[in-house]
Amino acid sequence: MIDPDNTDLASIQSGAADLEKLLELPSLPQVTSRQSLAQAISPYVSQMLNKNFEKLLQLCYRLDLGEQKLQHILTESPPEEVSLRLSTAMVDRQLLKVYFRNKYRSV
Repeated sequence: MIDPDNTDLASIQSGAADLEKLLELPSLPQVTSRQSLAQAISPYVSQMLNKNFEKLLQLCYRLDLGEQKLQHILTESPPEEVSLRLSTAMVDRQLLKVYFRNKYRSV
């Protein structure tokens, strides 16, 4: 499997573009790592957590985040870390999709 911490810059930027569209965001700042991408989307995830939880759940479903993972983050994380942990899980899932898209596109 892939190591999200060792993902190349092109994959991170591709994942950022995908998340930008899914989250319906204005342009994200230039990101160079998995962590910077998670931090960039975290305010938007936090806003959805507080104001539009149903939309957040739909987004998690579209990303195929996994109900158990989502439940674990929502129930086990300290409140101040929920949005960043959820953002990181979303980024990791999207980077996995980018990895497989690139792997099978070149075959």
